[in-house]
Amino acid sequence: MKDLYAVLLFGVAVAVAATMMQSGVALTFIMMTLYATLLAQAWNILGGYGGQLSFGHALFFGVGAYGQALGQLSLGLNPWLALPLAIALGAGAGLAVGGLTFRYGLRGSYFALVTLAFAEVFRILAVSVPFTGGGVGLMVPLQEGAANMQFATRHGYIYLLLAFVMLALLVTAWLRHSRFGAYLQAVRDNEDAARAVGIDPLRIKLGGIGWSAGFMAAAGAFYVQVFQYIDPGIAFGPAVSVEALVGAIVGGMGTLWGPVLGALALHLVADLTRNLFGELPGINMVIYGVVLILIVMFAPRGVAGAGISARRLLGAGERRRG
Repeated sequence: MKDLYAVLLFGVAVAVAATMMQSGVALTFIMMTLYATLLAQAWNILGGYGGQLSFGHALFFGVGAYGQALGQLSLGLNPWLALPLAIALGAGAGLAVGGLTFRYGLRGSYFALVTLAFAEVFRILAVSVPFTGGGVGLMVPLQEGAANMQFATRHGYIYLLLAFVMLALLVTAWLRHSRFGAYLQAVRDNEDAARAVGIDPLRIKLGGIGWSAGFMAAAGAFYVQVFQYIDPGIAFGPAVSVEALVGAIVGGMGTLWGPVLGALALHLVADLTRNLFGELPGINMVIYGVVLILIVMFAPRGVAGAGISARRLLGAGERRRG
């Protein structure tokens, strides 16, 4: 119940702060930080709690993004109806990738490289086939209005994204306390031992990748609605995968609030860098790399893990003094 109350308090605080703000810069910062949080939390479900480190989560993001765009352009669906279709397609892609990889025992670096390869294959396919718009991409027509999921201000996008982030946090909290979550973490810690006590690693890992891919697809669908454009490089390129995994690792893998802290830290650094160096091409990737190296060297458990360790040290010191 403590996690539930914390998630609800987080949602109320962000919603109130966004409602009170009118600055476009501040609202954009909140929106993009929530977007990065959703990416990181999606990766964290599989990478942090499941121990399956993926370098190709852009695959699920891209499937969701193209599902959202094509649902409107090719099927004539309202964006609100295209959204669950996009999420289902992303989750289905995750189950397909998981079925092909986990069934043959791929894990660790092998799984990471295979997911990277799948994302690249989908990027090449998206460039080659005509219904995705090829290398030109797809543009969703401007039809402003809440009924078309195209809001007049950033507030509407923030509330929609906040709902997805809260849902991802609630799923993560459920993983912390449920039997399925315990099985997933047992498979992460020692798959052979988990199998020996009757846990089916394939079924458990498929559940983890399904949840993870679904949330990544939701982020992809959100991207399309905000920017009204998607192309193969954006959808399946490495930038999305890097942002997702770095946010989770910097914040703290396998923690509830780590991806939130990681996304906030990265966007604060990115904004500071932008103010110092302007829109220098590739500077964000350089900064992400530097931050990741520093975290791995000095705080391998991430920001959230460092905070937990600090509280334990303080508590131990107080008990000794007492």
